Amino acid sequence: MSRSESPLALSVLDVVPVFEEDSATHALRRTVALAPQVEALGYRRYWVAEHHNTPSLATSAPGILIGRLAAATTTLRVGSGGVLLPNHAPLVVAEQFGTLEALHPGRIDLGLGRAPGTDPLTARALRRAPDRGGDDFAGQLTELNGYFAPGDPASGIIAVPAADGRPDLWALGSSPSSAQLAGALGLPYAYAHQINPYATLPSLDAYRSAFRPSPYLDRPRTLIAALATAADSDREAWRVAAPYLLGKIRMRQVPRFDAFPSAATAAAHTFTPAERTFLDDLAEPQLIGGPDTVRQKLDALVAATGADEVMALTVVPDQEERLHSFRLLAQAAAQIKPGSAESVSAPL
Repeated sequence: MSRSESPLALSVLDVVPVFEEDSATHALRRTVALAPQVEALGYRRYWVAEHHNTPSLATSAPGILIGRLAAATTTLRVGSGGVLLPNHAPLVVAEQFGTLEALHPGRIDLGLGRAPGTDPLTARALRRAPDRGGDDFAGQLTELNGYFAPGDPASGIIAVPAADGRPDLWALGSSPSSAQLAGALGLPYAYAHQINPYATLPSLDAYRSAFRPSPYLDRPRTLIAALATAADSDREAWRVAAPYLLGKIRMRQVPRFDAFPSAATAAAHTFTPAERTFLDDLAEPQLIGGPDTVRQKLDALVAATGADEVMALTVVPDQEERLHSFRLLAQAAAQIKPGSAESVSAPL
């Protein structure tokens, strides 16, 4: 597998986490403060997720937050990781992101996912049309993409100002089926390694095998999102990551909880053997560790996947420790070249 001569591109995925003794308001303000800081570190893009009825994640309105992040930065690409299309009319998404692209030309990404990102009751409250669920994701994507085409649309509906400028559209997923769809539509593909690390290689292989050039992309383009927590030592990194990891355990026990554990709560928790096994399965394939460990894991991930770019999900309660993690990750990436491959060829 060959490597590019340019350094590996890094980006950020932010779920705007809310921790104990904190609020969603403060979490949002921390995100706005963080974006220009990672921009100064050389990160390429900053994506925010979409979740609803989830008090621990303050990302219910990604379009609004993206506009604020774009206004707070100058070179960083900002976007959605992703807009969950079954929750929305494609026309409304086209209008919103067409407006964002008009106000911040060349800096808006529109990542699109097929899950509802919430429970069935909340999905209905979002007025999710019964005949336009996740099973019609391909049709919704095609309709949405059509609104960004200049000229008279076949539908007779103009999404103002979407036809004036098209954001960068990405298909998101965590399985081979989403990868095949992204490839067939000729879209770049962002894979959620932090959700399903054991399907990363077959999904990217499926994407590259299914890829057909489109007017917007002539070759496969991949991004890998991974949980990343870097610190000055391996032990320190696991301490810093512990609130998120304990939160993942709580999610298995209580589907909706108010906030991620604080650092103090995580430090006081004694993990059971079963919880340790779960954390090993979840976290071992991710980018957690001191500088040398993170560099080795990052290099192995890129070599195995041929990824063009890596996106870091860093869920840390302390803002300075979070920024320090991004700084160490950037230093590690500076020593790594992105992959370039038509198919995946190495084990993770």
